[in-house]
Amino acid sequence: MRIFNRTHVPWFLFVGATTLVAIWVYVGNFHPERLPAGLALPTALVQAPSVHHPGGTPIGLMFGSIAFAIFIFAALFGIRKKLLRLKIGTVQSWMRAHIWLTLLTIPLVLLHSGFRLGGPMTILLIILYAVVMVSGIYGLILQHRIPKLMQERVPVETIFEQIPHVRAKLWAAAEQLRTSFDAPGTSKVLAAATTRIPVPSEPLAAEENRTAAATRPAIAPAMSAQQIAPAPDLESESTIVDFLDRQVLPYLKAKRRSRLGLGNAQFCDDTFRFVKLHVAAPYRPLVEEIQGWCDERRMLDLQTKLHHWLHAWLFIHVPLSFVLVILTAWHAFVTLFYY
Repeated sequence: MRIFNRTHVPWFLFVGATTLVAIWVYVGNFHPERLPAGLALPTALVQAPSVHHPGGTPIGLMFGSIAFAIFIFAALFGIRKKLLRLKIGTVQSWMRAHIWLTLLTIPLVLLHSGFRLGGPMTILLIILYAVVMVSGIYGLILQHRIPKLMQERVPVETIFEQIPHVRAKLWAAAEQLRTSFDAPGTSKVLAAATTRIPVPSEPLAAEENRTAAATRPAIAPAMSAQQIAPAPDLESESTIVDFLDRQVLPYLKAKRRSRLGLGNAQFCDDTFRFVKLHVAAPYRPLVEEIQGWCDERRMLDLQTKLHHWLHAWLFIHVPLSFVLVILTAWHAFVTLFYY
């Protein structure tokens, strides 16, 4: 979700105004001498003098109760995302409220605590709250930045669940090409061009990407029988076979992303340029096709990495958010009934 757009302006103004009011009420009750004469609190907002810590006073409890209510609302957002048919506001409106109301808890928690850490339980709550807030802000930044990186560095996006299937197809095509060189015949290049498995274009995430798929490196037979000389070049074929066995097949078969070897774009370009120089001209389109497979695999690996970045923070943020709600409820219970 984009942060800097008009739909967030009312929330920004609301959170800013509420923060100023909360600070005014806090200072007016606990440090009235610091307020200018024209900003003195109305009598209705001034609480009776108390010996308790600010968190145990009516004003402090009010700040804490509002923050706790926001914690519960923020936890309910995860449930709202699952219930798409629920007609209680849109998911986008819930997201905006989730972002800005949780930001509002920062001044509320500080005012509730009186800018003190307190005992062990309070320290634990503050640390847990800080982790939840930092992870949430980090996730918000990622959600704002990763889609832009995806557009810039992954021209054709694949449906994430289809990535393992497409990887397997790339490896199968390279394996079939390698096997074709062992097939009997007068021209091994002709066999390689006509018998290997073509890799179908994978499903795309958006309709516009279907048009862009036509511009990707083709994963289909690159040469026709008329373009290929019937006499094979054994030295060129030996170079391609060795290259497939040593680098291409291990790279396409690997389950994890690698920054080394063909996983590095510059190294990949240099390597394929070197291979082209050591094969005869009829074999160069075939080498370019193999390079297209490796480029495709590298894009799939990059998309997987960005996808993990975009979602991994939730494994910290979501569980700790529920723990925070539970411990805050216990903190409120102990404060109200034992102090």
